[in-house]
Amino acid sequence: MTSHQSTQTMKPATAAKKLGVYLEATPAEFQEGVVSRTELNELQSNPPAWLQELRKNGPHPRPVVAQKLGVSIAGLARGGITEPLTTEQIEALKQELPEWLQKERATQAEVRKETVRIKERDAERARSDDNA
Repeated sequence: MTSHQSTQTMKPATAAKKLGVYLEATPAEFQEGVVSRTELNELQSNPPAWLQELRKNGPHPRPVVAQKLGVSIAGLARGGITEPLTTEQIEALKQELPEWLQKERATQAEVRKETVRIKERDAERARSDDNA
C-alpha cells in the first residue's frame, strides 16, 4: 500500500504572516494564488527582490512594527498606530520618541521583567518539588 502525500498549501494571508510582510504590498500573483509549504520554504531561504525590499523598507504589518518599536500590538493601537508603517516612518517615530511610545516601551519592559520573574519562580518551584 502506497501513501500519497498531498501538497500542503496556505492562503496568501497566512504565507505573508509567516514571511513577516504586509499582504497588500506583495505582488498581485502572490496575493491571488496559494502558496505551498515548499514555495514558502523557498521564499524564506532564497527571498526574491520584492520580498527583500518589503522586509527592508516596508510597509510592515503591525506585529513587525510593534517589534521594531519595542512595544506590544495593543500598545501600537493605544498610541494611535493602526496602519502599516514603512521603515522610514518607524525610524522617524524612534527619533521623535513621542510620550505614548516611551510609556508603551516602559510597559513592555515591565511585562518582560514579570515574565522572567514568573519563569524563575516556576523553575524554583519545580526544583523544590523534585527535591521533596
